[in-house]
Amino acid sequence: MTDSATTHAPGRPGGDDRYKWTALTNTTAAVFMSALDGSIVLIALPAIFRGVHLDPLAPGNIAYLLWMIMGYRLVQAVLVVTVGRLGDMYGRVRIYNSGFAVFTFASILLSFDPFDGGHGAMWLIAWRVLQAVGGSMLTANSAAILTDAFPAEQRGFALGINQVAGLGGMFIGLVAGGLLSAWDWRAVFWVNVPVGVFFTLWAYRTLRETGKRGGGRIDWWGNITFAVGLSAVLIAVTFGLQPYGGHTMGWTNPLVDALIAGGLLLLAAFVVIENRVAAPMIQLGLFRLRAFAFGNLAGLAISIGRGGMQFVLIIWLQGIWLPLHGYDYSDTPLWAGIFMLPLTAGFLAAGPVSGYLSDRIGSRGLATGGALLFGGSFLGLMLVPIDFSYWIFAVLIALNGIASGMFASPNSSSIMGSVPAPSRGVASGMRATFQNSGTAVSIGVFFSLMIAGLASNLPHTLTSGLRQQGVPAHVAAQVGGLPPVSSLFAAQLGVNPVQHLLRPSGALTHLTAAQQQALTGREFFPTLIAGPFHSGLVVVFAFGAALAFLAALASLLRGTSPAARTPEPREAATGDPHTRPDRYPSG
Repeated sequence: MTDSATTHAPGRPGGDDRYKWTALTNTTAAVFMSALDGSIVLIALPAIFRGVHLDPLAPGNIAYLLWMIMGYRLVQAVLVVTVGRLGDMYGRVRIYNSGFAVFTFASILLSFDPFDGGHGAMWLIAWRVLQAVGGSMLTANSAAILTDAFPAEQRGFALGINQVAGLGGMFIGLVAGGLLSAWDWRAVFWVNVPVGVFFTLWAYRTLRETGKRGGGRIDWWGNITFAVGLSAVLIAVTFGLQPYGGHTMGWTNPLVDALIAGGLLLLAAFVVIENRVAAPMIQLGLFRLRAFAFGNLAGLAISIGRGGMQFVLIIWLQGIWLPLHGYDYSDTPLWAGIFMLPLTAGFLAAGPVSGYLSDRIGSRGLATGGALLFGGSFLGLMLVPIDFSYWIFAVLIALNGIASGMFASPNSSSIMGSVPAPSRGVASGMRATFQNSGTAVSIGVFFSLMIAGLASNLPHTLTSGLRQQGVPAHVAAQVGGLPPVSSLFAAQLGVNPVQHLLRPSGALTHLTAAQQQALTGREFFPTLIAGPFHSGLVVVFAFGAALAFLAALASLLRGTSPAARTPEPREAATGDPHTRPDRYPSG
């Protein structure tokens, strides 16, 4: 690495103005791919389960499904701060480039799963973990690379493009997963390979270090307590969604309680450690910057609401609305992604525009307005009937997408613009940790609320409905007493659960042809579940609205922060605790 590469920042006087657009193109492709892979598997799960010959409704297989969804998010939530810190120490471009190579290598291995059944599922989960490691290295350093490359007056636009690429990737992944899995389930991993190879080579050839390195050393105790503590909490969320001891969920499981308590204790120990070491993994002093602290709080609240809403809308469409409108269960994953396109369009339309405007009028008003509109869209969805008119649904989710775009770009720009230059890698990682943790936690929170809502009404409704169609009382009671999580995931996986649940008892063979057709048709289960599901939806959307209004309040409190003071090179290199950002006044 030449000295000249770090002396002149591209996009500023003396730098190569074209470099900033190269950095934007490459990092945008990186965050898009990383986010795409976080959601592409979600919509392709039915094809994946069929491909590795897993029964999606077998009790033990619910854990495989949860880990295919949660594992990727968990690893990203745990690692992004660490790899952001490594970028500050050893070079953001170096860590970023390595991440592209790891991500591509894992994608190749994922597409060649040699096993079937549980072993095949474990192969996919394990290599998804490695893929998430590469994705963490990309997302943690991409915002820092852009902040280094772009001047302050263009930074909001660049970060807006980057952020919208990530958010857009989440929802484009839903459509891409449906299209590719209809061809071959392995194609959802193949798609990463040529793109990953090209951009890996291009990144190695064109990107260079333009920011100051922070120096210092690895905070091993901080890394260990943070990684193990956060992992324990998120693993507990995964187990909490599974039935335990006759209960519909596992929140009474002693293992879940132990994991949560142990995880919180380790996170508390992490805070103590970070206040004592000379070169902390997370610079807690950054939270004294008001724009940084309240921006991340607002981002966490929006992330929880957005992540949970994504899963709930998919289940709503796949399990109820699409079957009621004549779509086969096997086709619902693809069409659910297509019918959610207004959400993606809202992201893509609002994100770059809000990033551009934030450079000119500031971030606080746009981000606060976006959070308020986000909450308003949740209130609108609460009023929509289960069997809705699509144009009303499309308008509301488009408004939700616009709101997310309005919020995301200015919020990222405000957070990244508030920190000193040598801390941008770790700040980017901290921002990504809040976002990924919010998405992972949202699955547990929203699914728990939905399962609780179903548990109060679904058993009686399901039992009564089955008995009306001639199913023997003891069989109907047995099926109605099964954990609601099975029915919920059946809807997500495009499986008719009634036919599946009645098959072991042989009850179907003793019914008339008309009764068999009614039970196994498209409308019986969606009609049956509609009432209990709507009760759960109202609770879920009310919670989402409350989170959005909390985000609006936090965004309003961020203040109008001036640009953070950039330390002199001597300060950044010393690793002296007296030169850390806790010296800087709050925004």
